[in-house]
Amino acid sequence: MFKRLDEILIEIPNVEKPDPNAAAAIQELLGGKFGEMSTLNNYLYQSFNFRSKEKLKPFYDLVMSITAEELGHVKLVSHGINHCLRGSTEYKEPDQTPLGSVKDARLSYHFLAGAQGAMPFDSMGNPWTGANVFNSGNLVEDLLHNFFLECGARTHKMKVYEMTDHPAAREVVGFLLVRGGVHVVAYAKAIEIATGVNVTKLIPIPSLDNKAFNEARKYEEKGVHTKLYTYSDKDFNAIDQIWKGTHPEDGQPLEVIQGIPQGFPIPEAPAVEEEFAPGISQEDFKEIARRLKMAGNIAD
Repeated sequence: MFKRLDEILIEIPNVEKPDPNAAAAIQELLGGKFGEMSTLNNYLYQSFNFRSKEKLKPFYDLVMSITAEELGHVKLVSHGINHCLRGSTEYKEPDQTPLGSVKDARLSYHFLAGAQGAMPFDSMGNPWTGANVFNSGNLVEDLLHNFFLECGARTHKMKVYEMTDHPAAREVVGFLLVRGGVHVVAYAKAIEIATGVNVTKLIPIPSLDNKAFNEARKYEEKGVHTKLYTYSDKDFNAIDQIWKGTHPEDGQPLEVIQGIPQGFPIPEAPAVEEEFAPGISQEDFKEIARRLKMAGNIAD
């Protein structure tokens, strides 16, 4: 089961700086082969299909807890895309071409089908596919794949960071670099326990420290890279048999936290009338309010 909160993992800067092409780049971190939809669904199906989970409980708990965090990452990247798209157009009468300002945007589907919102696509507009899911059923093979997947995701985050200076984009990508790094280390430690091979000696891949990125450095200074959350009030606490000791890059002590990290409110998304979204006029709002009052027997 999942419990949903109306929050996101960090505060995203709300700046008046529309950048549709930055949004297109960030789409790779959502619906690309190494994007958050891929990490989520890889771990989700591995957790559904996990064999001998009682005997291998620390590994099962690890995959389960990281799965839950990935749901939050999908949500966060989507809101990052939305922030980059916000304000790209303005309302005008249809004959005045209100969407003309984005006809040359690299990913026009944001405006033709999504009302300026995130879509389950990569940076070229290709839909995410379940063919990106790998679940062999073999513990070591799946852990090795997950380690590779997180390293690939890290590479793509670094490239997107270098591609745009949009404050919302960089804030989201910087945070994800740190949390993705946690998953890299977690899977490396899991492989070491399962096989005896010290995979942590390979990281970071690519060989550039997260501290090279301003928006990632500040989260590492807060110790965000040392914490692994169970995302459950009482379950999945056996991850402390894997997530223990010190961080292989800076020697900071690792910590398991039962529960979830502090969240932040999701900002209101304004109407985009030129996209007919939400398509509810002031008169419609009044009529909806009247019907709700009637349904709830609420007197004026």
